[in-house]
Formats: sequence, C-alpha cells, structure tokens
Amino acid sequence: MLKTRLIPVLLLMDGALVRSEQFRTHQIIGNPIHEVERFNEWNVDELIYLDISRKPYCGGRRDDQKVRGVTSHLDILDAVSRTCFMPLTWGGGIRSIEEMRERFARGADKITVNTAAHDDLGLVTRAAKAYGSQAVVVSIDVLRRPDGSPEVVTAMGTRPTGLDPASWARCVQEAGAGEILLQCVDRDGTGAGYDLEVVSMVAAATRIPVIALSGVGRFEDYAAAVTAGAAAVAAANIWHFKELSDRQGKRALSRAGIETRLPPGRKGR
Repeated sequence: MLKTRLIPVLLLMDGALVRSEQFRTHQIIGNPIHEVERFNEWNVDELIYLDISRKPYCGGRRDDQKVRGVTSHLDILDAVSRTCFMPLTWGGGIRSIEEMRERFARGADKITVNTAAHDDLGLVTRAAKAYGSQAVVVSIDVLRRPDGSPEVVTAMGTRPTGLDPASWARCVQEAGAGEILLQCVDRDGTGAGYDLEVVSMVAAATRIPVIALSGVGRFEDYAAAVTAGAAAVAAANIWHFKELSDRQGKRALSRAGIETRLPPGRKGR
C-alpha cells in the first residue's frame, strides 16, 4: 500500500509568499526562497508552488519579501529548484506545452494546470504524451452553490462551469492526468477542515491519486481526508502558523493508523 504524502502548498502573488482566504483575501507573509530552505529541514514529501498573481510580476513589495535580482516568476522557480531537495510541483498561468517545457527545464518535477485544462482538455493529453501522466497534475477548484451543491469553478474561483466535481475529475483522468489537486474555495483559509463530501465524491469517481487541499485548521484534519479517500493531504496556512508542522502532522496521521513516509534511516518521531 502506498504511504500517505504530506505536502505543503506555497502561494505566490507578485513574487511574495501569501496566505489566502476563500480565494479573495490575501496577506503577504514572506519570501518564497526562505520557505523552501526551511522545508528542506523538515519531514515533508513534496512541495507545491502555485502562482496566483492577478497581474504581471513587479519584483515584490518590501525588501524582506522580495527576491533580489528576480524579475519574473520563472526566476523564482529557478531559485527554488536550486534549493529544493524534494519533488517540486509548479502551477499558475500555464497554458501551453511550451510553457510546461520551460518549467520542467527550470527544475519543476511536475506541473499543474487548472483553467487551461477546462479551456482545452486536449492540453492535458498532449502534456501526458510529452512528459508522462506522472508529471501532469490537474487542479480542480470547487465552490458550493447557494443550494449547497458543489460546482467546478475556474479562473481563480470566479468562473462557474456548471460541472460537478466527480464528472470533471473523470474527464481529466481519461485525458491523461496523473493526479488531481482538489481545492474547495469555501474552505480555503478558514481552518474549518476539508470538505470531506467533495473529497469522497472525487476520490470515488477516479482511479488516480487525489490530493486534498483547503481548510486545514488542525492536524487531525489530515486523517479525515485520507479516510474520505485522499491519497495525499496538502495544506498552506497551517505550515506558516504552527510550530513543527511536519512532525505534528505526521504524528496525527500515525495516531489514526495511517502510514506516512519517513526519511531514510528514521524509524519515527
């Protein structure tokens, strides 16, 4: 049986690291290069960077938040990949095979697409043929309608699609995606826990791994997502505001009887 992966997600906006709440409110919290150096010392399995910038990169805001000599988000990828000692997924604004190729060349191990997959599902197929399904992650954003039913949204949560998450997950699977990164807009940054109904719905509809994201407020939330069917659990804000988030997260999974990966030679904590 594959062990459950624990994955920090780092959000970039205009070159700065930010925390997000329901895809609308964003607070600057630091420098993206400093963070990857910290995670190298922790027991995490992968890193995901998502560029959620709404405008062209202009080099950060404060001296302690910007990366000197960096003029684009791809420069940040260069710097991150030189420092990162674990599998690295990169997403945000990718709309072509050429853009994927550039990100792989700069050190990404996987790429993730969202809106572009909805606009052109064939892009996922072409990417899987070019780089292998294992390198292609499709991010699915879900928002609850006023009646409570879940709907896939794109364009950073602003564009309704009319699609239900399970149907769209099957479509991207058949197109060649190797994994699904599942985000629930309503839970983003709230600390209210994953939307377990949506996690279960998507996991049951597909054969490929589902990475649950959005809503983690306590380490016990991870196990609930795995029980609902997630193959990996991811979070953003908790990594910045809780001490020893790697150890506490894996301990919480272990207490629930869920196996996780440990570094070579390490028997436990």
